[in-house]
Amino acid sequence: MNDTNSTFHKDFPVIGFIGLGLIGGSVAKTIRRIYPGTRMIGYNRRTDVAQKALSDGVINEIADESLAQFSECDLIFLGVPVVSALSFMEKLKMIAKSGAILTDVGSVKGDIHGYVEEHGLENLFIGGHPMAGSEKTGYENATDRLFENAFYMITPASGTSIVKLSAFASFIESIGALPLIMSPEEHDRTVAAVSHLPHVISAALVNLVHDQDGEEKYMHTVAAGGFRDITRISSSSPQMWQEICLANTDEIVGMIDAYVSKLLDYRLAIRNEDSDELYSIFSDCKEYRDSFDTVAKGSVPKEYRIYMDLVDEAGSIASVATILAVQNISIKNIGIVHNREFEQGVLRVVFYDEPSMESAIKTLTWRNYKIYR
Repeated sequence: MNDTNSTFHKDFPVIGFIGLGLIGGSVAKTIRRIYPGTRMIGYNRRTDVAQKALSDGVINEIADESLAQFSECDLIFLGVPVVSALSFMEKLKMIAKSGAILTDVGSVKGDIHGYVEEHGLENLFIGGHPMAGSEKTGYENATDRLFENAFYMITPASGTSIVKLSAFASFIESIGALPLIMSPEEHDRTVAAVSHLPHVISAALVNLVHDQDGEEKYMHTVAAGGFRDITRISSSSPQMWQEICLANTDEIVGMIDAYVSKLLDYRLAIRNEDSDELYSIFSDCKEYRDSFDTVAKGSVPKEYRIYMDLVDEAGSIASVATILAVQNISIKNIGIVHNREFEQGVLRVVFYDEPSMESAIKTLTWRNYKIYR
């Protein structure tokens, strides 16, 4: 049941947070916005972060090292790395009240569910993984809108009751996310393919260009378009992706093997100049890629952008920015495209959301600018 007309959710009037980084902080801020009457208790290894969340009014009180305050919570979010989460779970098992739910926000589920089964936490734990994030980290970058229309994977334990699972999924939906319920095994296989493998591929592409570039650095100079889009995620935290690869090793290696096999098939088609096979490869790829939902966020959020032709003269970019500002249309990013192999317009404009993009297209088209989507 969605309780957005209430000041707190009927099933979770008291909620705890261990870890108030980007994800934990964003969950807390989102709940405070939607359910302002919720009592929220927070613990963070860095006490200044917890103090900031308290002064912001995001949490109501700071827990001490004993974690005793969490015995009052109906729902507890673990927003810390898996190794740290396991140590906290041992403490919480002893103090969690009857009927409470303990959940995490990690991107790998195998180890934590293994621990849950081994230590008899099946009735307490429900795994969670919001498919949202940012290259930036920390509480200071947390936002109360991070999970809007983002998939939120839920992995129940073997002892999770239907009542608890339904209540948790309903709560996740009420804060704006899109709950998807699956087994821990299916979760790890899925994210290995659509999230973890792309980061490995991105790293390989970036390092390939680094190694193959000549002294003139032509590759570095013209890298744009498709290359920048594919490799954007390489700017993420190296430590985080090191940990993910070590935590989901078997599934990631399996996906790498499948990817290498696919690359070898494509290599053979190119080497044999097999025009029919090459067309089939790219046609099938386009058809499947075009079928993706471009509204809901996955591991890589949709970017609302347009390209446009622009006369190369002083003040031309400023004119576009002014036109949009007058219409109260906010711009996230704007810049000249130096490599137009994959994009048509010379000016690239990025917006925060789809309505802003659509308003900009209407406004600029009316003023006779040529727009490409």
